[in-house]
Order: sequence, then C-alpha cells, then structure tokens
Amino acid sequence: MNIHTHTRQFGQGPRRALAIHCSLAHSGTWAGVATALGDQLTTLAYDLPCHGRSGDWDGTGNLHDLATDMARDLIDEPVDLIGHSFGATVALRLAIESPELVRSFTMVEPVYWAAAALDEPERFAKSMEGHEHFETAMARGDRMGAARAFNRAWGDGTPWDDFAETARQYMADRIHFVAGSSPFLGDDSAGLLQPGVFARAIAPALLIEGGASGDVADAINSSIERRLPNVSRVVIDGAGHMAPITHPEPVAAAIGDLLARS
Repeated sequence: MNIHTHTRQFGQGPRRALAIHCSLAHSGTWAGVATALGDQLTTLAYDLPCHGRSGDWDGTGNLHDLATDMARDLIDEPVDLIGHSFGATVALRLAIESPELVRSFTMVEPVYWAAAALDEPERFAKSMEGHEHFETAMARGDRMGAARAFNRAWGDGTPWDDFAETARQYMADRIHFVAGSSPFLGDDSAGLLQPGVFARAIAPALLIEGGASGDVADAINSSIERRLPNVSRVVIDGAGHMAPITHPEPVAAAIGDLLARS
C-alpha cells in the first residue's frame, strides 16, 4: 500500500535526522526537541499513517511495515534517527533492517511490548494491569472511550476533559492505529526478537525513559538494552512517557551527547 507522506523540517544543522512521532500525535510534536538541536541537525519529521496530513491506512497489510517503509523511503544517506513510543520502534527496526542508512538512533520509550513479554512475562503482565479498559472500549466500538483510556495510560497527565474537543476527536478518530499496531508491538511480526537479529544494529544507540514513567518503560528498555551491541541509556528526571513534548530540552541534551560520540 502506498500513501501520501507529509513531512516538515526543523533546524539547519550539518547532520541530517529523521524524527518519528508517537501514536495519536503528529510530526509537529518534534518542534521543541528539533529546535533545541537545530544547530547540529537538519531534522525531517513525517506524519505516520492516519496522522497529521499523511494518507490514511485502509486496514490492509501490516501497519508497522507501512510506517517503516514510509520512513525508509525518506532516507537516501545515513541519518540520525529519533523516535518516540511507536516511532521509536520504527527507528529500532530501521537500525536492524537497514543499518547502512543509520548513523545513530535514539529511542524514547519504545512500546515494544513483545520484548518485555518475552524476557520477563510476569513483570510485563503486572506492569500492564489496567490497560484492559482500552481493549474493552475498542471491543464495543467506543472510540472516544478507548482514546480516553489510552491517553490516561500514555499521555502527559493532562485530564481528558481539559483537552479541546478537537484534540479529543483527533485522538478518537485515529485510535484504530493503536489497535492496528499490535501485530508488531505485541507479537513481533517482523521477527526481530529471533536470536542474533539485534546484532545487525551496529550504529550507536540511545534509550531514553522518563523518571516518572511506569514500570513497563523500564522493562521494555531493559529488554532492548541487553540485545543491542552499542547502546547507552538516560533517564529524564520528572518526565513521563511524553518526555519529548514535556521535557524537550533534556531530551535534546541527551541526543546531543549521542551525536558527539557518533
């Protein structure tokens, strides 16, 4: 499936970067981080399928394959990848499958459930308690309720009723994207967790998590960290899952440190 890919650019630095946002957001959410890195990076950010001004996903095929192909098509030389949440799993996949295109890669709380579930199933199950509200709402076709449940678990702490009606509707209209992500995020549809596959990701890597995030973030990052050959890890004090939006400067500082050594 080929769809329109909308992009926007930040900064005027000598190195090229590609930024990949989280579910239910858009490429503009990278403005804070990319502006802070503007003297080092020229950052291209794209809207995921169904998001921003990119084309819609028609429900056929593998959604993660589509999002990854969209990113790959935007790269014609080695770049610094920066991804958040779902976007971080795309960055990871590109680093493994197309290492020749990756100079470094940063992952802010990648939601790669399958990794933690494989390594520490009991811990992972406990860390995901309460997420059944999302699944229940999706099962009964309550898109707004599902978006509310998802935001409660993975948002920046803003109460649902404090969002503008347009913002709530934007998330509800795209909540099927979250469910459609499951084959890769939960079931490892690309087979990246097979023995030895992560060793292909030879570029310097950075894992970031919020100090106020739930245990699932640590569980997933620990699983990924133990597999990658060249990785460092940073915790942003006081931040939660939405650190690139709520704490752009410390996130950018951590990325800057990675750029300095890659």
